[in-house]
Formats: sequence, C-alpha cells, structure tokens
Amino acid sequence: MTQERPSISALLTDAGSTPVLRTDFSDQEAWEDIREAIGTPTERDEFVADVTLFDDASCEGLTARELVALVPDDYDHALLVLVDDVAMASDEMPLLCVDLADERGRTLRVVAAELWSIENNLSLANMDFEEFVDAAEADGVFRGF
Repeated sequence: MTQERPSISALLTDAGSTPVLRTDFSDQEAWEDIREAIGTPTERDEFVADVTLFDDASCEGLTARELVALVPDDYDHALLVLVDDVAMASDEMPLLCVDLADERGRTLRVVAAELWSIENNLSLANMDFEEFVDAAEADGVFRGF
C-alpha cells in the first residue's frame, strides 16, 4: 500500500512566511532545540527568521526533490527549509534550505542559528541564494558571514 503524501500546496497555503517543514520525527528534543535556535533573535541586532513551522507527520521522510516537485511553480516564497535527519542528528542543526526562486531545487545547509540571515535577505531581495552558496564553508554548510 502506497502512503499518500500531503498536498504541499494545501499545507503551505496559510504560510505567511518562509515554510520550515519537519521531515524527521526521530527525536522530539532535537526538534524543540531546533525550534528554539530558529526563534532566538540575534544578540546584536535582534534579527530573527520570519518562518512558519510545520510539524506534520505526513511530511515524514519527504526529500527536497520530492517537496520541490509538490510546490507550485507560482509559490510566493523563494525558500523552503527542511528539518531532516541530518539536521536532527547534529549539534549544529544544519537545516536544508531549498531554492525555489533562482535555481529551483538547489540546496544549501545552514546552521539553525543563522537561518535568519538567509531568510531575511532572500525575502527582502537583498541577496541571492548564490551568495549564500558561495559563502558556505568547504563542507557545504553556511555558518554566517
């Protein structure tokens, strides 16, 4: 029996901000830590990512590729963020950012505490996804400027 996947466009319809989808449900404490890291303003300027968190078990196991295929072409947000098994298993909580605007489906990891930088700048069109890709460290993770 094939498990029915959620209608991502329906799930995200109410997202007034960049969607963050939990796709790994192996560790509730890690999820709470990630939520806290995303929602904690920066010390200096009190920047915070403007996101809508989705904690929907029907998204379990979805990959970036599968999600991109389910997001409508005319979707309003330039970015989709996944909290996957890699993010849940690491102390740095490297979230998977998926480009929906410039090169649809391109991905980049960002430590949860720096998600605000990518989200704020892409939402305001101050920077392009490529600039964050270029600023990532050798392991492919963006840890800030």
